[in-house]
Amino acid sequence: MSRDRSPRRLRRRDRDAVVTARRSGLMAASLTALALMTSGCVVVHGEREVLPAATRAEAATAVTAFTTAYNKADKAFDSSLDAPYVTGPFGDIDAARLKAGHTNSPSGNPDHVPLKLTDVRITIPKKAGWPRWFVADARGNKAGNARWLLVFTRNGLGEPWQVAYLTLVAPGSVPRFTTDKDGWAEAVPANSAQLAVAPGRLSAAYVSYLQKGGNTFADGSYTSVERANRAQRARKPGLVTQFIDKPLTGGDYQPLALRTADGGALVFFTTHHYEKRTVAAGTTMPAQNKDVQALTQGEVKQSLTLEFMSNEVALDPAGSGAVSMLGRVPGLTSAQGE
Repeated sequence: MSRDRSPRRLRRRDRDAVVTARRSGLMAASLTALALMTSGCVVVHGEREVLPAATRAEAATAVTAFTTAYNKADKAFDSSLDAPYVTGPFGDIDAARLKAGHTNSPSGNPDHVPLKLTDVRITIPKKAGWPRWFVADARGNKAGNARWLLVFTRNGLGEPWQVAYLTLVAPGSVPRFTTDKDGWAEAVPANSAQLAVAPGRLSAAYVSYLQKGGNTFADGSYTSVERANRAQRARKPGLVTQFIDKPLTGGDYQPLALRTADGGALVFFTTHHYEKRTVAAGTTMPAQNKDVQALTQGEVKQSLTLEFMSNEVALDPAGSGAVSMLGRVPGLTSAQGE
């Protein structure tokens, strides 16, 4: 008996197969959705949905995990022990500090004192897209009575929380933040036009201020005083110091901003700096401390170029006005002798 292979019959069979496949696919999808709902797991597109960056319990756990790893790395002078928990400008500063420490004391840190963070206040913004991030404001047992501001970030659900920014500020200087009825804060976009300086432009604005001055920033230790100190250090008998400043805003160095209750923003941002010291012919370069020596490549004959990474935090007012620098923590990351 021959089989009917006419085009009409084949098309009908194909349609029946497609319908069956669709029904099977829909049934599988329904069963998967049912399983997710009954297990309490809901899949959400984090790149589109406006959600809290973390749960409060998750944020608290991240602070504890970082502190534990930081203390292990500091005690052993081993950057591999906290590398998964740091990134951005703070990650660069921390890695260089541990490298210098290991070079000078391979057996570990003889002066290690465990970092303890108390009175931890966590602020979590509600936002769409990556990175997700939150701020921890704590009292530390180092650096006097300064408040420690740590910004934790991550770029995906499967990644660990990492500290990108760590700055120190005076007690009472952390502003109140705008929060909704559930206590979630508001992240300010990098291109916001509602502030005196858009967060995405703050790094370049600070670099410009250090080089040329101006009225973008209010007077203070990290602005007018810093410029005065540079001018004093720029030229000494037999020694010339040149400063090169660069903005840094991409990837793990991007600025992050929280809306404050007065409509402004608290902005964390990064800058990159070089300081070149050159001695006159026949003059000896002043001796450098052991940590600088540990990070120096080449032989220091007539010049020494120091490379710094710096993380800053500033109050950026709404509308117009001068930006106030609250804290700045620079760190030497490398040096080159010539």
